[in-house]
Amino acid sequence: MVQVRFFLRCALWITVFVAIGHATTQVLAESLLAQQTQATPPITTTAQPPTTAPMNQSPQANTGQTQSSLEAKVRPSVIWVTAFDSKGNLLRTESGFFISPDGRFVTRADAVEGGANAVAKTADGGIYNVSGVLTVSKSADLAVLKAEVKPKKLLRFLDLNKTGELSADARVAVVGSALAGNEGAARETTITGQSSDRLEIAGTTAASSVGSPVINENGDVVGIVASAGEKTIARPVAALDSVLSRVTADTQARWPQTAQTSPTPQATPKPRLLYAPAPSFPPGQSLPGQSGTGRFRLTFDSQGNVTNIQIATSTGNPYFDQAAIKTLGQWKSAPSQGWQATVPVTFKTR
Repeated sequence: MVQVRFFLRCALWITVFVAIGHATTQVLAESLLAQQTQATPPITTTAQPPTTAPMNQSPQANTGQTQSSLEAKVRPSVIWVTAFDSKGNLLRTESGFFISPDGRFVTRADAVEGGANAVAKTADGGIYNVSGVLTVSKSADLAVLKAEVKPKKLLRFLDLNKTGELSADARVAVVGSALAGNEGAARETTITGQSSDRLEIAGTTAASSVGSPVINENGDVVGIVASAGEKTIARPVAALDSVLSRVTADTQARWPQTAQTSPTPQATPKPRLLYAPAPSFPPGQSLPGQSGTGRFRLTFDSQGNVTNIQIATSTGNPYFDQAAIKTLGQWKSAPSQGWQATVPVTFKTR
């Protein structure tokens, strides 16, 4: 019986000890967890630049950047050319582009055909009167004109490609005027065919881009759009060089239509005089050695009557002048549109 009690007492102490030990372990664990939680600062995630070199951009991204750069370089030089006839009626508006700082620009020959005046408009609001045509080629459908540019105006213009012919499948871009909105945006394309007088360009081009430059990757002109639509045709820069060779330092800009409609004026023949009596000596003035010479301007109306007489040069004698005016006022000519004549009159006694 004593042994049983002792065994139960030992079992009870073991249970208490295990319970105390478990509690101590749990408290210790909670204490360590609390210390760890207090000692560890909160984690904040911050984006950091990569330590490795960035990967190259995709070809599409590079192409977009190149196209944007070329567009910014080229578009200020692309213009709209508006032509008018001799009566001021609007003929047409097409694109073109400046090729020199003095105002020379290129467009299609058809753009100014029949024109007697034109203006060149830039995207920044500039409007320049066009003095006339420097040279034109019907076969190449190219025209070089001159705009009136103020000396202090900073004019943007394009350079022509001087490196020779393009290779097959060469990448180019068509850049229209910013005045055409989205249609004038640069369109990257390729050359699909070429000959001495034409370039065939892949893709569809807006009609407003006719006359616009075709440029290479350096922004130099390699052609000019001659026709648009589903099949785009351009004139190569070699054809433009041939047309430009006709322009010399002495070449004057003029409008052929104005020259045709304004022939050199010719002298109109004077109507025939029907009655022209000579003035007589006034009374009391026919003394020996008395003389005087004058010039009188007569104005005739459409019926041939004298309506006005002016003394261009006096005879020096008022009586002579009065006698001449009285007689000349009786002159008569054939009917006409009205005319004037200067008549010399001399009074002289023998």
